[in-house]
Amino acid sequence: MHPVGRTILERWNALPRDEAERYELASVPVELALRTAPALINDPDRQVAALSELAQATPTDPSMYRRPDEHPLAVPVHIPGVRTAGTFPTRVETFGRFELEVEGPRDDVQPYLEVVFSAVITGPSGQSSVEGFHDGNGIYRLRYMPLEPGTYSFVTLSNAESLRGHEGEFSVTAPAAGSRGPVRADGRHFRYEDGTVYRPVGTTAYAWLHQSRERRDRTMATIRNSGFNKLRMCLFPKWFAYNEAEPERSPFERRSDSTFDFARPDITFWREVEARVEELASLGIEADLVLFHPYDRWGFENMGSANDDRYVRYAVARLASYANIWWSLANEHDVMVFKTASDWERLGQLVQTHDPAQHLRSIHHCLEFYDHGREWITHASIQSAEVERTAEWHERWGKPVVIDECGYEGDLQYAWGDITAEELTRRHWAAAIRGGYAGHGETYAHPENELWWSAGGDLRGKSPARIFFLKDIMDAGPDAGWEPAAGAWDYPTAGVDNTVFISYLGLTQARHHLFLLDPTRSYTVDVIDTWGMTSTTVAQGARGRIDVPLPGKPYIAVRFVAEP
Repeated sequence: MHPVGRTILERWNALPRDEAERYELASVPVELALRTAPALINDPDRQVAALSELAQATPTDPSMYRRPDEHPLAVPVHIPGVRTAGTFPTRVETFGRFELEVEGPRDDVQPYLEVVFSAVITGPSGQSSVEGFHDGNGIYRLRYMPLEPGTYSFVTLSNAESLRGHEGEFSVTAPAAGSRGPVRADGRHFRYEDGTVYRPVGTTAYAWLHQSRERRDRTMATIRNSGFNKLRMCLFPKWFAYNEAEPERSPFERRSDSTFDFARPDITFWREVEARVEELASLGIEADLVLFHPYDRWGFENMGSANDDRYVRYAVARLASYANIWWSLANEHDVMVFKTASDWERLGQLVQTHDPAQHLRSIHHCLEFYDHGREWITHASIQSAEVERTAEWHERWGKPVVIDECGYEGDLQYAWGDITAEELTRRHWAAAIRGGYAGHGETYAHPENELWWSAGGDLRGKSPARIFFLKDIMDAGPDAGWEPAAGAWDYPTAGVDNTVFISYLGLTQARHHLFLLDPTRSYTVDVIDTWGMTSTTVAQGARGRIDVPLPGKPYIAVRFVAEP
């Protein structure tokens, strides 16, 4: 909410009662919202006065309300001390983790604010600059994920004598079995660093990291037994409808007055994040980390630019050595009123500059698209139910399209959280057939507000099994991934080189349909029930014109596979 408007509504006792009501009123005309406010509903004169004050308010740039930098960035000062030997492994696997541990300044300085610690690491393909971080009790760490075998050397740099001048060598061997490295963008699609195809089948549990240990453990048990290979989640806690609970921990320590101290990272929280990221990695699941979001009551969305920068660099220093990291700069960046376009550009470039592994990077919108063509962005992260525009979005930006929010299976009072399992499954197919990827989410009402989309816990919906069936169909070919292709004029079609192609019939319920095939090749024809999760071969040796019999119900796809 704009700070000027909030002040006026507060004066007239017309603020929304809670986050749920604030969200519901967001798209309502201001006049109607004021006239129906409990404090004004029976007083037309006060309604007119309140509306008049709002109308006369001078529009103000919300960024002027940005929190002053309590700890501005400063030129590092020399910190004396005695250097003691650090510890580090002399042998590391490709895509593994090199970690240097050294002792440094303790109570005489503020490590997060005052200590600068980095290294130059030289490997077979050149040099990388890697930042370190304070891990509590005078222990400093520097982590690096090598992307190729060979011999590496390092030397540390610091404004603290105890951290400066550490040197050493380590060898990097072949990757461990099953270790494929970070995911990379590849045209419309994705591949791991080693070239293996990766098809994102992601889900969202924004605030699961901030729940009780019992719920965190239960969330991991659920994801372990699911087929999802990407989990979208926030580093900061969330305050929103159905998510109005104090976090157990956050990226920063609490003061005695319950506010958060942006000069002191909560080391226990960050270690929990690392443990969960590592656990996800063991399951082959990518951790799509949201760095900022607007659903906040603690001040995290308005820390000041210096604190924003330090937080981003700290997150990258701690986590960039994990192969399964994705960086999502923000969830709904365009409703974060304390940040401007230049802030997002600066923060996005910070991630790009300080991540030696160059993990995937995105930014997510609410109302208006970001320019996903920006050089620091690797793929488009979209919020839209218009999944039929997937191919258009790829053409606009030339990058993979992931519709992380296309609507959630659930029964809430919001349009984004009340679609059926059938409709969410259809949206996944509609995006995939156009060369993109949709994301899953679940928002069924729960007596304890335990909605998977935010708090994690247990999955109850029917769409996940159908989404995993879609992935099985995609994995069956072609390996390069589905590309929009010419096919039936009235149904979207994907394929590669006329050897495998598939048409998705969506909501239609035809009893048969005429398809035109390459007359010089023979095809096996399968009718796929995307809801019933079955595939039935209806013809072999088909060529030229073929009238394919169909079951007369929606959510059907037809696949054509060229025969040897």
